[in-house]
Amino acid sequence: MKKLDEIMELMADEMEDFKTAVLELKKLSGQLAKMSIPISTEALEKNLNTFLQKQEAEKEKTDEILKEIDRKLKRVRIIPNYLLILFGISGVIALGSVGYFGYTSKEKVEDNFEVYQTIMESQNKSYQDYFAAFPEIQQAYCEWIQGGYQGL
Repeated sequence: MKKLDEIMELMADEMEDFKTAVLELKKLSGQLAKMSIPISTEALEKNLNTFLQKQEAEKEKTDEILKEIDRKLKRVRIIPNYLLILFGISGVIALGSVGYFGYTSKEKVEDNFEVYQTIMESQNKSYQDYFAAFPEIQQAYCEWIQGGYQGL
């Protein structure tokens, strides 16, 4: 019987501990019920809509930036305008100088030819004057020329 009393006593102690644990759990459960924040669908929808609006605004900004980049890429050139203008001006200058130097060269050749012609005419005139003054020398000269050509 002694053992039965001991078991009963242990059982009573365990029941008391269980009762205190249940009371403690009840107390904590009440505190938890007071502390908890009820989640409603309205609050969740409001937060979700706010997030979606922010995301939509960021998407619009990104789309605008991408459209601007696309517009700039469509207008871009490999060679800038100032280089095209520079090449055009240098081409005009090169063509102008080629034309100028070609023209002056042609004029110079014509002038040199005129000077040569004048010299030849003056030499011919002096020969003619000399041969007119000395017809016998002209005769000898003509014979000499004809003899030299035949010898070749």
